Amino acid sequence: MATTSNHISSSSCTPCWDVFLSFYGKDTRENFTAHLYSALVRAGILTFRDDPELDKGEEISRGLLNAIHGSQLLIVVLSQNYASSRWCLDELVEILTCKRTSGNVVIPVFYYIDPSHLRYLKGGFKDALDVHKTRYSVDVIEKWKSALAEIAELSGYHLKTDATEYVSFPLFVVLLI
Repeated sequence: MATTSNHISSSSCTPCWDVFLSFYGKDTRENFTAHLYSALVRAGILTFRDDPELDKGEEISRGLLNAIHGSQLLIVVLSQNYASSRWCLDELVEILTCKRTSGNVVIPVFYYIDPSHLRYLKGGFKDALDVHKTRYSVDVIEKWKSALAEIAELSGYHLKTDATEYVSFPLFVVLLI
């Protein structure tokens, strides 16, 4: 189900993960998220990252929900195409629900995007939701819009195209866990 250093089932304990990573695979799986995941695992942090071979149905899977709820820290890597995936948007809604109801810490990573694009639905985020409007109800779209606006308000890491700084997640995450 998940790729971890210890291969623990997400339904066997609560919490079972130190960190849950949410990301759009085509944008960051082979670069930023892969490096972040490796650094976290090397630091001894039990990290859930979805496996690209998982079945991607119309609804978020029970296993993924369990992993979100069973994680102490939730890192959301928001990239240009994140909102094009219903799967990612449903994860985001669930992640923010955990933040509100259970007090989980959520850290957004704005991966070469401006948080205001989420807040005000600009650029690729507006385009993605416009496409979703043809397939999903107004209620679902509003839920996703609210989640995007909410995550844009959180303090996190903002990677810019001209950024030269090194983002040191593992030390920060170790301090939180």
